[in-house]
Amino acid sequence: MRVFQALLILAIINGSMVYAREQPPARVVISKIVFQKVAQNRSFIGTLYYERISHVSSEVSGLVTQIDVRDGDQIQKGTPLVYLNTEILEKEILIRKNQIDQAELHINHSKKNYQRMESLYKKGGISEKGYDDARFVYQEALLKKVSARTILEKLLIQKRKSVINAPFDGIILEKNVDSGDWVQQGKQLISIGSVNDLFIKVPVAETLLKFVVVGQKVPVIINAYNKELTGIIDNLSPIADEKTKNIFLKIRIPMLTKVAQNMSATVFIPTGNGQKMAMIPRDAVIKFQGNDVVYTIKEEKAAMLPVNIVTYLGNTIGVDNEHFIEGMPVIVEGNERLRPGQSVTIVGEK
Repeated sequence: MRVFQALLILAIINGSMVYAREQPPARVVISKIVFQKVAQNRSFIGTLYYERISHVSSEVSGLVTQIDVRDGDQIQKGTPLVYLNTEILEKEILIRKNQIDQAELHINHSKKNYQRMESLYKKGGISEKGYDDARFVYQEALLKKVSARTILEKLLIQKRKSVINAPFDGIILEKNVDSGDWVQQGKQLISIGSVNDLFIKVPVAETLLKFVVVGQKVPVIINAYNKELTGIIDNLSPIADEKTKNIFLKIRIPMLTKVAQNMSATVFIPTGNGQKMAMIPRDAVIKFQGNDVVYTIKEEKAAMLPVNIVTYLGNTIGVDNEHFIEGMPVIVEGNERLRPGQSVTIVGEK
């Protein structure tokens, strides 16, 4: 590898100088190399999944009149999902409200009569039985109002539960009901995956666990979109694969849209102890004849150098080539069309 890199450098210098002299100065943006102690890592293929899934069901029976979501919709906590018919329920609620009003009238009437009987009883104007009967009628009226109010509260709860809401922020994974369906109490209607509990499960050899730290940040690529992001090692499965002895790592990732459970993702997991490496922005790396290279600047001209990528760390890479030194400039913008030996003008630094 080292011999190849040396030959590559010579070929680039000898074969491109004449061409580069004919090119005008290129305007470029640079970044400077820093050294950092990081661990070597390797890519592993994992699978996306929602760790928290709610199988939403109905607490009451009823006819479905409206559904406001479809498979794949992203919803917020409290969003109405399913509406049940409440026409008969509304009538029962009205009846109970009327009964409460009637009970209130009865209470007012019986209270006055009871107070009258109580006054007469104290003066000896009526028997004890007459006084007890008046008190009983008054107390019965009070209880009837309490009973009607309790039934009304039950009906109002039933009405509230006739609108089934999302229990948390999530994605509709599966819809098992539609308008016109009759649902029984406890029937599963919709499955929702929590967008705040999106993970990747990654199988790794048990021998790598000594390099893994819970809470450690790791680079992740969502393969379907080639989208790069940062995940966090959350935990590991307590059960190893019986045959391969692999352990599943749980990698927590931020909320994403347009992703599906069981999609693939590439995760870069540490596979060795930390070592000091040159950290280079990924924007500086380009391909030349199938190999990774970067451009630096020597005597105001572009100079191509090969890179041996050891690890990925977010938007940077760690390399172990000996020709990189602290503070060396590398071109991060304007490097796509450069040629070795071409004059450059630095117009910015990141």
